[in-house]
Amino acid sequence: MHDRQDRLSPYQTFSRAEWAALRADTPMTLTEEDVDQLSGLTERVSVDEVREVYLPLSRLLNLYVAAAQTLHKATSLFLGHNDGKMPFIIGLAGSVAVGKSTTGRVLQALLARWPNHPRVDLIGTDGFLRPNAELERRGLMNRKGFPKSYDQAHLLSFMADVKAGKRNVVAPVYSHFHYDVLPGETNIIDRPDILIVDGLNVLQPARLPKDGEAIPFVSDYFDFSIYLDADADLVGRWYVERFMRLRQTAFRDPGAYFHRYSKLSDKDAEKTAWRIWREINLKNLKQNILPTRQRADLILHKTEGHVVDEVALRKL
Repeated sequence: MHDRQDRLSPYQTFSRAEWAALRADTPMTLTEEDVDQLSGLTERVSVDEVREVYLPLSRLLNLYVAAAQTLHKATSLFLGHNDGKMPFIIGLAGSVAVGKSTTGRVLQALLARWPNHPRVDLIGTDGFLRPNAELERRGLMNRKGFPKSYDQAHLLSFMADVKAGKRNVVAPVYSHFHYDVLPGETNIIDRPDILIVDGLNVLQPARLPKDGEAIPFVSDYFDFSIYLDADADLVGRWYVERFMRLRQTAFRDPGAYFHRYSKLSDKDAEKTAWRIWREINLKNLKQNILPTRQRADLILHKTEGHVVDEVALRKL
């Protein structure tokens, strides 16, 4: 039965050792200092992790990008267009605290060192969250990060413009310190070779159309998608660990949105963190994020210490 399930699965699964062997002769282009700087607040990435997990992935993505560039040139030739390059877009999905931002930074650094795509941008979808004032009006503050808390029309417009190769596409900026979108602050995406889009719900499908008309969703614009996976209890521990670390750092600033939590006792702070995890983030994971895992082209499964122990690649 297990063999039959493996044959029917849309994925080919690799142990860490099997995946590491697919690095082939790809050179290690990051120093130990580089890797340390790319690490997150609680997810420390090791040189071994980069060498055994992310270098093979960068090699695979480099091959995908090269193939996409060749196909785009062929299509442009057929249509008689000379519209330049079209960015290769990578979607990066997964729960809060699973390590998306760190993975995005590591991939950005590695991919930018390949000669045929030196310009690699990274953007999070947090900037497309509705401002807190609007979430309050809609009664969605306790559902921040759920699909309805995003300005989907704005995000889709941004993705369409980037994919069309438009110059200087504007994206809003989100501050985790202020826990809100920053009015007047923007990121400019100007035709990169690759754009990595990191978000909780970027693999969320749209509702089915009733009249046959297309209803686009964010992942329509992805050339490749990655889902970061881990046991929910483990991700919960990572969330609480990060919360407690922030309580000793950023939360201490009186201007921080969560400054009030820095005044709690350790016991009360940990209790509060677990409550927030269970009531908001775990619900979002179970209802909206985890169900999109099988839509990814590649799944990186993590275990203790944010170590990737298994990789699943969608079969072509």
